Amino acid sequence: MRISRFVSTAIASAVLLCAVGAAQAEITTYTSQSAYLAAVGNTGVDTFDDLDVDAYDGPLDRFAGDYAYTVSAGPESSTLYGASDDFSDVWLSSDNRLDLISFDASSPIAGAGGFFFGSDLFGSSTPAGYLVLTATDSTGATVSYTLENPGFDSFVGFVSTDDLLTLTMTAEDQPGVWATVNDLHLSVAAVPEPSTYGMLLGGLGLVGYMARRKAKKA
Repeated sequence: MRISRFVSTAIASAVLLCAVGAAQAEITTYTSQSAYLAAVGNTGVDTFDDLDVDAYDGPLDRFAGDYAYTVSAGPESSTLYGASDDFSDVWLSSDNRLDLISFDASSPIAGAGGFFFGSDLFGSSTPAGYLVLTATDSTGATVSYTLENPGFDSFVGFVSTDDLLTLTMTAEDQPGVWATVNDLHLSVAAVPEPSTYGMLLGGLGLVGYMARRKAKKA
């Protein structure tokens, strides 16, 4: 009885610690595509190459691999634009350069990111001073990152310990600059390494051993 009570208390304490950790969700920012991919599980990518270089009435329902999401723009205009330098690699931008573009997850995901840069009135890539990217998860946690001097290869990704709900981008009021994204990444959480489970089982075994020793001494 004493051993069972000791083990039960230890397990309950471990569960409580896990619950507390889960409640304190955190969002981590990555500025390297490889580092982002190493931190997440299966990732789907929306290349936007199915779009024409043209206007689209938003919001749009889209997929990045297996993961559904909705992209919208506002508050000035709901119109979204397919843009490109060469009409083959297509990006996504908006109608009004002051608008915020929002990517809202329809499927459970833990990570979102992509290549963010500026485009001009004609949809061609153009230098930008900065872009502001913001991620929000299901606990209400929000993280903003200012991407300085973004280029065509500037990657930013966010990974949450909870479900990630929304990713937004804006160029704010920079004359001649529209916030633009290419290759939007949506990802699920990474699967724990087998060693993690091994450590947990080992810890429970140690608890049992200590309980038996305590019982023998009593």
